[in-house]
Amino acid sequence: MALVARLVAGDEACFTQLVERLHGPMQRLARTLVRDQAGAQEIVQETWTVVLDSLPRFEGRASLKTWIFRILTNRARTRATRDKRMVPVAWMEDGGADDESAVSPERFHWWGRWTSAPTSFPSASPEDHVLRKEMGTRLLVELDALPQGQRAVVTLRDVDGCSSEEVCEILGINETNQRVLLHRGRARLRAALEQYLRSE
Repeated sequence: MALVARLVAGDEACFTQLVERLHGPMQRLARTLVRDQAGAQEIVQETWTVVLDSLPRFEGRASLKTWIFRILTNRARTRATRDKRMVPVAWMEDGGADDESAVSPERFHWWGRWTSAPTSFPSASPEDHVLRKEMGTRLLVELDALPQGQRAVVTLRDVDGCSSEEVCEILGINETNQRVLLHRGRARLRAALEQYLRSE
């Protein structure tokens, strides 16, 4: 709450630090909710305006970061309703019947372990460096291709490091739904990367 008090008092250095820390993750989340970059930037700017106006009423029931991200999510949903550019609230559903099993059961022993361990990265040769860079680029492409709910959850958890509780609060979903979206998103990314590596 000391941080909030400093922000309410108009501490510009404190606000600058907050913006530097959260602006990138906010851009990524907005980009998962609104497909065009310009719309995502507008939502982030609107969010900062709302945050500045609403800080004196911040009650501390959630972390400041979670509160700000929730404002961003609400702004994106409001914009979507107005502009009809975003998939309706059902985008947070668990993925539908076409996702029977996110990972093939044949990949596991009966006791639950992988039948073969995922390939580890060898030493850092120049070729390995190039491959990692290609993989990073490919991962971003595949992340962007995920269904919106999966993309939002994977981005918040694996890119921005949010806890599952924070993700649930930010996106307004329950823990079970968050786990399903995260599992399916990660499984799709893994499958896409494996397919990419096999084709190389």
